[in-house]
Amino acid sequence: MPAHTAGTGGLGREAGAQGREVRKVAPRVVEKTDGQLPAREGPDTVGEEPGPAHAVSPGSAVSPGSAAAPASERTDAELLIAASVLLADAALTARQSGAELTGALFSWRFGLEAMRRPGWALGTAVACAQALTRPSGLGFGANGGLVGELARMAGNMAYLRPAKVAMAVDAFALRIKAAAAEHPHLDAPSARRVTDAVVAGRRLEALRAMGALVELLGVTRALTTISPVIMELLALLGMLDENPVNDDFSWVTLAGGVPTTDPFLGLPSSVLRFLNPGPGRAERAEPDPILAKVLATSHNDIVSYVNDIGALGNHGLVLLRRVACADGAVRHVLLLPGTSFGLLSNSTPQDVVGAFDGLLRTDTTYTRAAKKLLLRAAVPPGSELMIVGHSLGGLTAMNLATDVEVSSTYRVTHVITLGSPIDGKRPADHTTQVISLVNKHDVIAMLDGRGPASPHDLPESWVELAWLDESYDYPLSHAPQAYSDTLRGELTHYREQVNKLISAYDGEVVGNQPYMLRDK
Repeated sequence: MPAHTAGTGGLGREAGAQGREVRKVAPRVVEKTDGQLPAREGPDTVGEEPGPAHAVSPGSAVSPGSAAAPASERTDAELLIAASVLLADAALTARQSGAELTGALFSWRFGLEAMRRPGWALGTAVACAQALTRPSGLGFGANGGLVGELARMAGNMAYLRPAKVAMAVDAFALRIKAAAAEHPHLDAPSARRVTDAVVAGRRLEALRAMGALVELLGVTRALTTISPVIMELLALLGMLDENPVNDDFSWVTLAGGVPTTDPFLGLPSSVLRFLNPGPGRAERAEPDPILAKVLATSHNDIVSYVNDIGALGNHGLVLLRRVACADGAVRHVLLLPGTSFGLLSNSTPQDVVGAFDGLLRTDTTYTRAAKKLLLRAAVPPGSELMIVGHSLGGLTAMNLATDVEVSSTYRVTHVITLGSPIDGKRPADHTTQVISLVNKHDVIAMLDGRGPASPHDLPESWVELAWLDESYDYPLSHAPQAYSDTLRGELTHYREQVNKLISAYDGEVVGNQPYMLRDK
């Protein structure tokens, strides 16, 4: 257009900065198992044509993300990421230690004990205060609770940098350096000026550097250049400014979660509930001649589904397909397009407000409208359902799969997403096959905080196919056509891999019904 509970989050999609000097790299499957660091291409492989991609079947005991290789065999980027994980864990531990120490110092139990043993209490209080404030201790690490949060806010506004923040900044800096090892455009002087200024907390200098980068490359190329580390840069800005209420974004990003607040003002995701309150509505619609022509030749093929989504557009239309499958079963396919960027908000769920809502929450106008579509279409309970979505449509597909009501009513067999930041979401039914297709130039797909410069792990059953193509800049890199062209071009083996995973839906299309979704 969000994530895990351990490790650190990051972004890493290829950026095209100083001209098109990075040649096309054959894509590879990115599939990780819990507790493993991802395998990455070293800096010496950028611009070269690697061998065949690793194809790891779901549930395999061995994956290309294995961390079993000795340190001597790891790339520089992997070692940087490993170091950033250790620093992030230390920073989070220091933060937790500060909260526990602050809570203990100001607890009623300590006050009660102080009345009984005032001498001991005074000595303990002095020792705790020193541990919380001295550079050799937590370095003004008070947080948590009323007193701790007031102290933390005061430290923020006084530009004090506790040990936890210093370690977190170093962890983010290592992540940025690791991303530059794979994406050399980040190491160009103009881009490095931006990242160095942000890491140092010099916001005015960072603003000037970003302006110079835009002047040099243009808006879209500048955005593409820094996109591999956009979440790190936002987290650093939030952590190092004097605003005491937006720090949660930074710490959640460091911990590998999906932030539920914005990085600038610290506004919670619940605000979006008031901006996107529609109950959702679904109405049958008739296809126009162009859509009808596309649907007439559509079949159970990932490229065909992507083309169908492109033909639906992003103005509220979705498609429900009924398939009489080769094994005699009748199955359904729901196709969900992405966001319309024409207006911040419009009468359909496919708007910018809905996109942010779908990223941060699961119960959205889009999901409510899609659920009403399934009821209106009288899809029989227990039916097998595959949901394919692009961008916000992919987010919504995952949001539907996480909905217990949907998963208990229908059998969601597959969720296929294209250019969608879904890594922080998990289906309610553990047997649902998730297939994520990611163009690593695509800025939107990175908003979940995970990328090649991140040690995030994906469930073993997931299949993520990530590649570099020649689209480079956003929004071209995000368009359905870019995904379709890649999958029917040199990446036909990826197309075949996906089609094999969804072969249960092979059969005769016996119904193609478009629906118009509205907010209310």
